[in-house]
This record gives sequence, structure tokens and C-alpha cells, in this order.
Amino acid sequence: MSLLSTTVPAIGIPVQGAVTEWPYLEMLTRFALALALGLLIGLERERRKKEAGLRTFGFIAVLGAVGASLGDTYAYIVLCLTGLLTVFLNIQDMRTHAGTELTTSAAMLVTCVAGILCGKGHTLTPAAIMVCSTALLAWKDILQGFSIGLTEGELRSALLLAILGIVIYPALPVGSIGPMGLIEPRAAWATVILIAGIGFVNYVLWKAFGTRGVAIAGFLGGLVNSSVTVNELASRVGPHANSAVAAAAYRGILLATSAMVTRNAVILALLAPGVAVAGAGAYVAMLGASAFFVFHPRTPAATGIVEHDAPSDQIVLPFSLWSALKYGLVFLLLHVAGVLTQKYFGNVGFYLVSLIGGTVSSASAVAAAASLAADGKLTLDAAATGAIVASLSSVAINLPFVLRVPNRRFVTAIAVAMSVIAILGLAGMLLGETLAALVTEHFPILLSMKGAPS
Repeated sequence: MSLLSTTVPAIGIPVQGAVTEWPYLEMLTRFALALALGLLIGLERERRKKEAGLRTFGFIAVLGAVGASLGDTYAYIVLCLTGLLTVFLNIQDMRTHAGTELTTSAAMLVTCVAGILCGKGHTLTPAAIMVCSTALLAWKDILQGFSIGLTEGELRSALLLAILGIVIYPALPVGSIGPMGLIEPRAAWATVILIAGIGFVNYVLWKAFGTRGVAIAGFLGGLVNSSVTVNELASRVGPHANSAVAAAAYRGILLATSAMVTRNAVILALLAPGVAVAGAGAYVAMLGASAFFVFHPRTPAATGIVEHDAPSDQIVLPFSLWSALKYGLVFLLLHVAGVLTQKYFGNVGFYLVSLIGGTVSSASAVAAAASLAADGKLTLDAAATGAIVASLSSVAINLPFVLRVPNRRFVTAIAVAMSVIAILGLAGMLLGETLAALVTEHFPILLSMKGAPS
């Protein structure tokens, strides 16, 4: 390895019959970074009273940097010496404490590799490695508690989600296949990953917060399935329910609706940012109306909340392969139906498909609209209108669950709130064409952006 400089004083060191010139300031910076990173992880080991502490890790990092500066051969020699040092450390520890220091040994090897990277002139990469490694050591108790509390089903779900995104998605063919190019495997699978990921994150949040209140349960449940959430909350309001129970259910139902609208807007933003901007007026209006009815002091929600009277666990649906595939299948059917109806019946046919699809799965219907727009098969305003129609359809399909509640005041309050949300959503939908023209004129880059994972 040769480092040449004509402007900075250099120190000449013979290496394998040649003279490698080391720019003093540059090399000093590399060694200082290596030392700082070694001291960082050494500080954590010192606090835990390990055999290898602050000075040992500092020396290892600097030694790795010096070896890399001399050449690759010396870097390998330093790495082997560090390995021997870990063997000696474990032998000594077994003699004195009848145990091994595998974690410290691994940290020493990582520190040596980071020092070698510093010696080769890298900065951000070794710094990121060492910071993450130190965090793993410092968060030992937290990580152990998390792993112990993890159930087999949760671990299996996480692995399934990883398989969906990392193993299966890259193997799918790119572009359209089948007659008329109606099927896009990657787009359909991206929807499966996206919706399954939202469900999995929602489950993690549910587990973290528990059933502390109807508000949390309503919002988290609405992220996955607003209809199930609304049905469960409405069933808790009987003809003689006190005002606190009714108010809790009222707020939970509106928060479930807000969560559904938020989820659909996020799906649009991830899959087709231009469509999300075109539909922003309607989604902002619906969210604003929901927030008003939830938090305004004169609404029924202000009469009280029963924190302990949370819905059952069936509101939150843990991630499963079947639920993910179901969403993907619905998306695929809606995508094909949307292409065919738009081709033969124009935008009106696509809107009808979105209306029906929203009653089954508004998330899949919104994803289908975004996919069609991203592929150039729909205009921005048409796709935004279809996504909004699907969201409004999801709001409307929840009303029958509320209307069967034998509490007229509660039903009236929910009906008024959802009607206002729907009306404002329709009013915001009228801005779709204007916002789409704005995107086309001033933000053309959004037209070419597709949010499918690469």
C-alpha cells in the first residue's frame, strides 16, 4: 500500500524493500479515530469489570490501524494476533472463573477489524460498526428481556415477514406478465409485504402498550382492520351503558376510522407519491374532521374515558402468512379488474371497482389504484379519486355495525361524525384534479417515483 503526498511532511518507513510515505496529519487522524472507537467500546467493557477493558480495546484498535497502514499482509497478521489474544483470554478466564468471555472476544475481533478500516482511510463505516457494537453490549439486559419474552409465534411471524421481503420478492419476475400484461407479480407482492409489515408493526405496538385504553386499542386496531375494531367497540355499548363507556367507544371508533384513513394515505405515499399529493385534500379533510370529533370538548368523547375497559385482543390481528396472502390476492384481483373496467368502461368502471373493493379491503383497493397510476394506466386524479372512494366505502361499511347498537344517542353521534367525515372527504376529492395538475407542472419527479422495494 502506498500513500504519497508532496504538500504534507511525511515520515519514510521501509516496507518490503520500498519506502511508503505516510502523510503525518492524515495518518494521525486515522490513528486518532481508531483509538477513539477502541476507547468507546472499551469503556463499556470496563464498566462491566471485564478482563479486557479500556486500554486493551484502545491498543487493539490502534494496532489494527497501524497494520492496515503498513499493508494487507500486516493487517492479516494483526487480526491473527488478536484472535490468539482472545484464545488466551478465554483460557485464563476458564481457569479462574470456570467460564468463557465469548462476547468480549467477539468485541475484540470487531474492534480490530474497525481499526484496520480506519488505517485504510475509512471513517463512517468503522464508526457506525463500533457504535452499533457498543450499543449491543450496553443493551444486554434489554435484549435479553426482549428475547425471553418473545413467543414462538412472534418469532415465526418475524421470520415469515423476512422471507416475504428478502427471499421471495427478489425472485419474482420484473414487469407485467400474462395476457394483456394484467399481472405484475412484484407489485402484488410489494403490497403483501407492505400490508403485512403494517400489521406486524401494529402488533408490536399493541404488545408494547398493552390494553391501557380504548383510544390506543381503537387506533392500533384500525390500522389493520377498522371494521373488526368498530364492530367490537360498538358491541360494548348497550341500551343502559353509562356515559363513560359510550364515550370511550365513541372515541375508539373515530380513532379506528382515523387509523384507516392514515394507513391508506401512507400506502399511497409509499407506492405512488404523486397520487398521494393529488388525494391529499380529501385525506387531510377526513383526518381533520376525525380529530375534531375526537378532541373537541363538546363532543360526546369529552364525557369520560374508561381506561381499563379495553377491547379484546381480537381487534389486533397478529401477522400471519394467510392474512398477508389474502391482502395480496385481493390487490391482484382489484388490479386486474381495475385495468379491464378502465379500458372498457373508462374511469367510471374503475371507480365502481374501487367502491366495491373498499368494502372488502380498502388497503388493497388503495394499493391497486396507486399501482395502476405508477404504471401509467391511470391518471393521477383518477387514481386519487379511486383511492378516496375506497376509503369512503370503508367508512360507510362500518355504519351498519353502529346502527344495530340499542343506544340512540350513541348511534346519532357516530352517524353525524362519520357523515361529516365522508362529506369533507368528498369535498376534498374535488381538489384532486387541481392538485394533480400542480404535481404534473411543478413536481414531475413524483410521476416517475414508485415505492415498491428494490
